[in-house]
Amino acid sequence: MARKALVCAAASAALLLSPGLATAGDADGLSGRELVEQAQDNLLDAESVHLKLTDRSVDASTSTTQPTSMDLSLDQDGNCVGSMEMGSDGGSVEIVKQGGEVWMKPDTAFWKAQVPGGEGDAVAELFKNRYIHGSTRDAMLKGMADTCDLTSFQQEVDTDSSDAGKLRKGDETTVDGTKVVPLKGVSDGKQAVLYVTSDSPHRLVQATRKGDGTDMTLSFSDYGKPVPSKTPSADETVDVGKLQDELQSV
Repeated sequence: MARKALVCAAASAALLLSPGLATAGDADGLSGRELVEQAQDNLLDAESVHLKLTDRSVDASTSTTQPTSMDLSLDQDGNCVGSMEMGSDGGSVEIVKQGGEVWMKPDTAFWKAQVPGGEGDAVAELFKNRYIHGSTRDAMLKGMADTCDLTSFQQEVDTDSSDAGKLRKGDETTVDGTKVVPLKGVSDGKQAVLYVTSDSPHRLVQATRKGDGTDMTLSFSDYGKPVPSKTPSADETVDVGKLQDELQSV
């Protein structure tokens, strides 16, 4: 599920950000350990962040319920806006969340993958280009709503790791135009790279894990930038109760 994917991504970041993985020595006076510690602290302290996940792993690519990509802006107040795309032609869905309210707009492929038989086409046509709106307490929306939880993500990142590997420092490079220091190593048996900004404040820009069927990239930007507050209009929305009624009828 989407929530599982985000937790896995957070766990990957946690594993990589463990200060015990960092090597010593840095040309600008900071040790690798200090770079990792500062990157972790800045991620944990962030009131908001833009997160992008690309998962080309075998499990994600062959599952209609696990996203192969997520693009989310989220904050500690429970606000979120973004989208995700499922693997194996499972479609895509747009998400807007403001506090306790959530809006979800799946595409036709998503409905067809989630609703069995030909009924998926009927549901897709009925709710075409409209958001399903309800509370974060609604069972049908809760899974998506939980994905938009920066605090939970940060709690996962704060989890200690006992991985015995070491990260070695590479030469300065750029990621999306930002100068970064790559820290490379092995995490849980897979090749891992952390890209931390060269300049202060030292922040995590990207983390990758590859090997043994895993190919995941997690990118971070817009630390502290407010999440857009615009919500879909009433004309664009359908109450989740109508969706529940429709699904019961099919």
